[in-house]
Amino acid sequence: MAYERVEWVPATGLGRAVAAGEFSSLEEVLSSGRPIKEAGIIDAFLPDLSDEVLSIDMMQRMTDSGRRIKFRAVVVVGNRDGYIGYGQGKDVQVGAAILKAIANAKLNIIKVRRGCGSWECGCGNPHSTPMLVEGKAGSVRVTLRPAPKGIGLVTGEIGKKVLDLAGIRDVWVMTKGNTRTTLNYAKATYEALKQTNMVRIGGGRH
Repeated sequence: MAYERVEWVPATGLGRAVAAGEFSSLEEVLSSGRPIKEAGIIDAFLPDLSDEVLSIDMMQRMTDSGRRIKFRAVVVVGNRDGYIGYGQGKDVQVGAAILKAIANAKLNIIKVRRGCGSWECGCGNPHSTPMLVEGKAGSVRVTLRPAPKGIGLVTGEIGKKVLDLAGIRDVWVMTKGNTRTTLNYAKATYEALKQTNMVRIGGGRH
């Protein structure tokens, strides 16, 4: 989905450091532990980031002045090569809700460690997850199990969209809970991918 890009003017110390060229990569920024509060920081390193709108829900709320309607968009962004972000946005207009969700997803971007954790494969290429990982959101629990090359993404449509944007090509996915809830299904998959960074992996993993 393409949107007109507004020129970025750094407003935080980290943003100014990135604009000044003090960081050579996004991984270096994430490793610094400094919170990313500007979507422009992500755009500086990943200008060709793709986004996928997973759902748009209409939310109604009764007030003293009548019924108020807002739209909630759930979006994932990724470069299909090891970076993924998940976000939500709310607004009275659908387009604005999507833009807010994309900006929020960029602020939540993570580095996904990939590898070949399947004993059936052992090719050493970063096409799957390096180990079994789990993620949870609401009632939904998602488990990603390394799969050999050629298996593909064995999961539902929402899971496939998240994993594809993260750069995962082969994986077995097991789910528990109400996977019809797009928000929780996508978030649980994102949380599982986040866990790939929680375990130290040996040489040959990416």
